[in-house]
Parts: sequence; C-alpha cells; structure tokens
Amino acid sequence: MPKYDEQWSYHKMLTDTAKASTPVRQYSEIPDDLRKKMTRVLDEVASYGSVLVAFSGGIDSTLMAMLAKMALEDRAVAVTAESPSLPTSELTEARRLAKEIGIRHLVVATNELQDSNYVSNPANRCYFCKKELGAKLTELALQLGGYTVVDGTNAEDLKGHRPGAAALIEKGVRRPLADAGFTKDEVRSLARYLGLSNYDKPSMPCLSSRVAYGEVITPERLLRIERAEETVRSLTGVRELRVRDHGTVARIEVGRNERKFFFNEELMDHVSKSLRKLGFVHVTLDMAGYRSGSMNETSLAIESSAHDGGSGNTA
Repeated sequence: MPKYDEQWSYHKMLTDTAKASTPVRQYSEIPDDLRKKMTRVLDEVASYGSVLVAFSGGIDSTLMAMLAKMALEDRAVAVTAESPSLPTSELTEARRLAKEIGIRHLVVATNELQDSNYVSNPANRCYFCKKELGAKLTELALQLGGYTVVDGTNAEDLKGHRPGAAALIEKGVRRPLADAGFTKDEVRSLARYLGLSNYDKPSMPCLSSRVAYGEVITPERLLRIERAEETVRSLTGVRELRVRDHGTVARIEVGRNERKFFFNEELMDHVSKSLRKLGFVHVTLDMAGYRSGSMNETSLAIESSAHDGGSGNTA
C-alpha cells in the first residue's frame, strides 16, 4: 500500500461531495508539527488497507474517523456501541457526525450489563466494558472481511489508571493517534483545522462513571442519571456536566466557569424539584465544579482517615 498522497486526497475530498461533506481548510494553515503527526496517522491507517473505527462520537474518535475516511475512503467504517451506559443523545450525535464526515456508520449492541464483573462496579470496571466492546468490534471486523480495528486513544489516555485501554490492546485494537504522539489539545486543534463541528466538545465518558466504585450498576440507575443530566442541561444550558449518583443524593458537577449559571434561586428550586421526581432525595451542587475522577475522592478520604487513626485529620 503506497503512502498517503496528501494533495491527491485533499482535492478529491473537496470535489467529491458525495463522499465527504466536511469542509477542509488548506493544509498550509496546519502547523508543521500537527501536519507531520496527521501524515503519520494517515500513513499508518492507509497501510492497513481497510479499517473499522471504534466511534463514540467524542472528539478523539471523530478525528480518527475523519482521518480514516481521508486515507481509505470507502474502506473505512465507523462503528458505535449501543448500550444502557451510552446516553441516547450521544448515539444520535454519533450518527450526525458520521454523516458529516461521510463515513459508513454501523451500530452494534453491547451487553456489558450481563457481566457480573462489570455490574459489581470494581475499580477496573472499564476493563470489562472495553473487553466486551473489543470482542464485538473484532468479530464485526472479521465479518466485514479482515478489517483492522482502530480507536481514538490519544497519547495522554495511556497515562495513569487506564484498564479499558489494556482490554482493547488485548483484543488487537490499534491506536494511530497515540502512536503519532497526539495530545488531547492537538486532537482538538487538528479537528478545528479540518472543520469538524465537535472540535470543542467536552469529554463524555459512559454513564457508569457517575457511580462510585463498589455501588452496583443497574439499567434503572443509568437511565436515572441520563434523565437527570438531560434535565439539568435543558434548564441551565451548561455544556460540561456530571450528575454523580450517591444513592439518595444527586451531586451536580459543572465546569468551573459554568457554576454561575446556577446563581438563581428559582432555577435551583426547579432543578431540585425535577431531580427529586427522578427518585433523588437530596440534590446538591458541587462547589468545586467538575473534575475528572471525583468519585474516587470518597474512598481516598476514607483510606486517609483510617491511616490517621480515624480522626479524619490529614495534618
């Protein structure tokens, strides 16, 4: 397979509107370092001959789908998993983005809630979810005719506790963005240059991430979280949001610069009343705002208290 021909594909994308409707800016506008990394990804993807992209509709997988389409045209397919842990709005968005890119889009059902290891919600919960997803994607790739499975993992995703990434590696899923050294900011930057409409979309992990480790995951619980977040978004207009499920308590986290949207007594009453109708007894706004991994803070605080003799003082 020859290396990706940048100029040929660029002009073809501009003239072939039936295959790609996304507006692409002149490559000369893209900084050299980003263009080099982009070319490396395109070369890697082109070398596979045909690829199946794990496509959640987030910015990482959207960029990966776009580059796969640029490199392989009709030999690139985007696949989205449909499950109770994926908000319905995200599946709708994935369909819209696939159409925007012009890539063939398939949806497969995953059944991670049938796995007791996942439902019990251990610290490595994501491993069992991605193991299920990886199995479905590799099976579909074989059915399509020996496609290589790729995802949108970037270089920063490989840092820290990432059991899901390990599960995908075990299934042979490739990660071209990470291989090329793309950071999250670079992903967003290149997506903006390529005209992708979701280049600034906040991250949206699965709904199970709103439940503390050790608390059982159920379809009903996930649906309540989804409805709670839909309600808060519709009432406030916030973009970055998590409704953390603490059983009887709904703890709302929003972006630090979006906390001001709640500074209205009538709105707060409306939000509280609406979420209480969903079964929560108490509704709170986290004063610190959104931060990744906040559900781990309770267990860390308990461990710290135990180490200090139960006094709760950390000195």
